[in-house]
Amino acid sequence: MTNNDYPILQTIDSPVDLRTLSEAQLAPLAEELRSFLIESVSSCGGHFAAGLGTVELAIALHYVFDTPNAKLIWDVGHQAYPHKILTGRRDRIRTIRKQHGLTPFLKLTESPYDAFGAGHSSTSISAALGMAMAARTLHKDEAAIAVIGDGGMTAGLAYEAMNHAGSMPDLDLLVILNDNKMSISPNVGALHNYLTRILSGRFYNKVLESGEHLLEKMRLPTLLKLANHMKKGVRDLVAPPGSFFDALGFSYFGPIDGHDLPTLVHTLKNLQAVKTPRLLHVVTCKGNGYAKAEKDPVKYHGVSPFDPKLGIRSTSTPAKMSYSEVFGNWLCDMAAHDKHLVGITPAMREGSGMVKFAEQYPSQYVDVGIAEQHSVALAAGMVLQGLKPVVAIYSTFLQRAYDQVVHEVAIQKLPVLFAIDRAGLVGPDGPTHAGAYDLTFLRSLPHMVIMAPADENECRQMLYTGYRLEQPAAVRYPRGGGPGAVIEQAMQMLPVGKAQWRRQGHGIALLAFGSMLIPAALVAENLDATLINMRFVKPIDTGMLEKIAASHRLIVTLEENVVPGGAGEAVHEYLSEQGINLPLLHIGLPDRFIEHGSREEMLKDAGLDVASIEASIQTFITRQDIGKLVALTVENKTRPAVTRKRSVNQK
Repeated sequence: MTNNDYPILQTIDSPVDLRTLSEAQLAPLAEELRSFLIESVSSCGGHFAAGLGTVELAIALHYVFDTPNAKLIWDVGHQAYPHKILTGRRDRIRTIRKQHGLTPFLKLTESPYDAFGAGHSSTSISAALGMAMAARTLHKDEAAIAVIGDGGMTAGLAYEAMNHAGSMPDLDLLVILNDNKMSISPNVGALHNYLTRILSGRFYNKVLESGEHLLEKMRLPTLLKLANHMKKGVRDLVAPPGSFFDALGFSYFGPIDGHDLPTLVHTLKNLQAVKTPRLLHVVTCKGNGYAKAEKDPVKYHGVSPFDPKLGIRSTSTPAKMSYSEVFGNWLCDMAAHDKHLVGITPAMREGSGMVKFAEQYPSQYVDVGIAEQHSVALAAGMVLQGLKPVVAIYSTFLQRAYDQVVHEVAIQKLPVLFAIDRAGLVGPDGPTHAGAYDLTFLRSLPHMVIMAPADENECRQMLYTGYRLEQPAAVRYPRGGGPGAVIEQAMQMLPVGKAQWRRQGHGIALLAFGSMLIPAALVAENLDATLINMRFVKPIDTGMLEKIAASHRLIVTLEENVVPGGAGEAVHEYLSEQGINLPLLHIGLPDRFIEHGSREEMLKDAGLDVASIEASIQTFITRQDIGKLVALTVENKTRPAVTRKRSVNQK
């Protein structure tokens, strides 16, 4: 950054500096901030379009409110890049999503201006309400402001919070609805339609405001009082849905243009003096100021580095097929043969690989918005009327719907198939989006079949297998691509609960689940170990376990899930029940959150790269007197031994 390029922005090291500016300087600052955002994020990658839509809003909020004393809570961090730049992180913005760099979302320990951590959507109003109630109890003069939008208002949690807040008229709580008509995919549902109608009926606010001003100027207090009583009725007549937020106990204001800085500042100053739950409806354009992102905000939601003059260009050589694409292709192939199939997504059409399916089979495609709980209960209802639902959902988002998985699906033993994307470590999105727990929370459920494919073809066949079962089933696969296996178009049922012998070795048996088969194969070669592709986490292949236990001195389980309650513990539980006393080493995600970085960096940090796996095995052998067979296997390797040592639950 140079003074010539960004003369105002380079003077802003915190909102304290921002508040020294005149209001006339705010519009030029917004132009600089938007240009800087385009330049920086296009060079390093990250969330792009959402932040371009909140430039003016971030400036106005920090200009009007005394942050960080006023608690500003952004719902999901991908709309908060301008906030990060204005709060002392301008010169580090190019490190975002990189290992040891800025976090992709909001984090308490990163800045005092990040009032609440965020990664999943729709939590901001609940958190802001909690802070407002605490401020009231502790007699603190601190406003609580929740900025929700980008799809966050499609989730039920937001309305639970508003329903609660509306019963406390003395709370200093401001909710700002950033209405950009988008989440990642286009918004869906009745609320989106309602906001559209409100916007098209904007004149009703102007009518009401003009009438009030006229009565004030005429000094007719009696009529003004009567007009205030009539205001709600007029609002109901002109825009019936406008009373929705009023019914929840919120004073509704707007809609206003979220890119009109003078109006934003003036409105926020007025609302600053109001000490009651209130909602400001702000209309913004996702990708504002960069024409290509305005035209295609989905494509520009999250970007890899690109030339802003040219925009995002297609790569000349197609990348390896991702697991998401494998799922999307299977879904289309299956729908062509089965009209009872329904594909359900909670607002992740693009990320889950369902774009082609939505286009080719629109009557069989359902997007419920950011409503994970509803997606699962909906699927259960469909099953009971003869449909065959497939719920495509990220592992981290499935956590939100666990109650429905238990009660609506598992207890009733309904054949719902869960296609669980982003299982394991996800790279730059960090711990809020990592799928570290699904094996643990699903394995505990009766009737559930859990599969973990080691390659793309196995993923396709497992999806088909789970779809054909008459009980709940889950196929969990990682972000990105696999080893590049040839995908067979013909679909076949895999034998349920049966593992696959991949390599015969001596002494050590490596039992790999899903994505861990790739590094495990290299480790098996280095250690002359037996390699088993376990395939099924539940039911576990008990016959294979007994065979392995009878012919090996050490069993090592490898999984991209936390060790407690995971696949390795399933192995341990069965052997213990059978009275088989054999040394077991469980290697999985450690008992801590793995910070963001590339997937390779995160795997190394977690101890799941090849070198770390070998080191863990050698350390375990050294600690345990397992016997000469295993010891000699490791000691007689021809290549130099790995000296780096780790424990099972590293760090």
